[in-house]
Amino acid sequence: MNILLVEDNLALQASLRLALERRGFNLRVCGRGDEALQHWAAREPDVVLLDLSLPGLDGLEVLRQARKSGRKTPVMILTARGTVGDRVLGLNTGADDYLPKPFDLDELEARLRALRRRAPGSEPSPSFCGLQVDSSSGAVLCWGSPMELPGREAAMLRALLAKPGQAIAKERLFELVFPGEADVQPEAVEVVAYRLRKKLQGTEACLVTLRGLGYLLRPTP
Repeated sequence: MNILLVEDNLALQASLRLALERRGFNLRVCGRGDEALQHWAAREPDVVLLDLSLPGLDGLEVLRQARKSGRKTPVMILTARGTVGDRVLGLNTGADDYLPKPFDLDELEARLRALRRRAPGSEPSPSFCGLQVDSSSGAVLCWGSPMELPGREAAMLRALLAKPGQAIAKERLFELVFPGEADVQPEAVEVVAYRLRKKLQGTEACLVTLRGLGYLLRPTP
């Protein structure tokens, strides 16, 4: 899931980015309201996390302008303004959800996924660091553009994107990459992983080998 985080507190920016990327989300971050509108227009995110107290433009004005221009992206307001009146104002301006600070990360993740599920005409598909599986064709996209991947590398990447940040055992990957191929040795997975790792160079994700555990995707350092 691609998230646009608009938050001017640098410490909270950094901690949220680290925590959410570890949970498989892909984040773009900015700290000004006017920049938020530019980021939003340049590449539509799946969900916007929006603070209200921002330099440049107040968060409510960012939301008002975005909705006026026809942008229907789900928006969750994150703010210390937690009164009922503030919530009502935010929701009436066009927000889809409202989470006052401080908040629990598990609740934030659950609400983000719920917003994505409720988005009109969209069904969540595996995605991570700009990589996403097209739910209709099965093609792997990098920021919306199809990646040129042989069948086995694509099968491995689809499997890893289903659980980004989590290790998948070599045995399980073998079943997914070489289904029904009894004459192939399990070590062939290592060759596919080597080739996929090279294909991922230049993207925002990298393939990591965890000895004894398997393989996982993580953000490129």
